[in-house]
Amino acid sequence: MESKESSLGTPSAAASNADDLGLTQFQGFWIPSRSVPTSSIIAFQKNFQALDDDIIVVSKRKSGTTWLKALVFSIVNRHHYTFSNTPLNSTNPHLLVPYLDIHLYKKNPNPDLSTISSPRLFSTHLPYPMLADSIKRSNCRIVYRGPGEEGYGPFWDHALGYWNMSLEKPSNVLFLRYEELKEDPVAQTKRLAAFLGFPFSIEEEKTGMVNQIVDFCSFNNLKDLEVNKTGKNPGSIIPNNKLFFRSGKVGDYVNHLSPTAVERLSNILEEKLSGSGLTFK
Repeated sequence: MESKESSLGTPSAAASNADDLGLTQFQGFWIPSRSVPTSSIIAFQKNFQALDDDIIVVSKRKSGTTWLKALVFSIVNRHHYTFSNTPLNSTNPHLLVPYLDIHLYKKNPNPDLSTISSPRLFSTHLPYPMLADSIKRSNCRIVYRGPGEEGYGPFWDHALGYWNMSLEKPSNVLFLRYEELKEDPVAQTKRLAAFLGFPFSIEEEKTGMVNQIVDFCSFNNLKDLEVNKTGKNPGSIIPNNKLFFRSGKVGDYVNHLSPTAVERLSNILEEKLSGSGLTFK
């Protein structure tokens, strides 16, 4: 388990295991180039043209991204679908909120995105400095979910990039901690909806719409949908959709690292995040 520490530790430590982890140092970060070729990142940075009403879900890998994508899709499309006919019943969230770097610009260096209905929903694992300039210049909304694992590190630089932007541009960047959503999913779903520009009405709150979305997008419900039990996303390196669903527990990383690695990671994070106001459980 010590090798996993390298993807979260110092750049020099990560370098010693870069080949094993499939990491490439690119534009100041360690990128999992086996699944994200640098060519697709360059194409995305060069060609993507953001619209002001775009919504972009950003996360580290294995940080509850599937859950967040389902919530965002359900919030934005709640007036178009019922819970019985929502595409989430038959389509994995990663296809409904596609990755810019891993999917769209990996298949085509300049894909036609003009046919996607507004607001367009996209996602990425890329750090803030690596986003296309058009995103930074636009008024689109970015929802950042942290922390997470594997690649796109150093982790603290990845998190701090979005944390600092959420303080500088709170109407454009929302920093959403995994533990916050786990502890109070109703309140955080309302917060998310308001940020996205799709706030719940008083009537919707009275009729239980928020709770219904929370329940439908819950870890247990999503993982039990047939598409997520037996399906596989076309072109994905993930062999089946059920692997997108792990324990869903806050702090589960301690079960995958040695006590020494956990202590070292805690000390590193305390040092790197010192003075920023950013904390994680």
